[in-house]
Amino acid sequence: MHSSNGHLRASEGGPDSSDPADAPGSVRYDDPWYDALAAGWGESDDVPAPVPPARTEQATAAEIYLEVQRSAAFQEVRSRYRRFVVPAVAGFLAWYVGYVVTATTAPGLMARPVFGAVNVAMLAGLGQFLTTFLLTWAYARHARLRRDRAALELRWDTQEMTRGTRGGSS
Repeated sequence: MHSSNGHLRASEGGPDSSDPADAPGSVRYDDPWYDALAAGWGESDDVPAPVPPARTEQATAAEIYLEVQRSAAFQEVRSRYRRFVVPAVAGFLAWYVGYVVTATTAPGLMARPVFGAVNVAMLAGLGQFLTTFLLTWAYARHARLRRDRAALELRWDTQEMTRGTRGGSS
């Protein structure tokens, strides 16, 4: 079976296979994330910045990774990550500290019944759990829509660049 890019998976076909993907110098993609991305998760229309092309002279893997780290595409992925995580963590910590401070400094407020045996402290405590689940969902959605495709492309570009340092084989 072919993967979404038309190449055979490494586990299929053998050395005697006549598929063009087995030709010398061809590359096999054996990564489950490649097909998962091709399934169309609802990627955004953002086009990531291109990764610098591989250099013709042999470079060490460390040099390649540093070059990719300095690239505009990598910086964009990191920037998208920080733009979500920093405000989310700050907001969640403020909500948590506010809950703890209120529970210790205003026990009368927290003990105030809302309905039946349920008081403000119980609702706020359950709100902590709800907030955690909502934040986890929001993070996963943000990663899927804003970073996963660009990060996967960076990963493949980096692997292509490092293949040259290992003599062209994966």
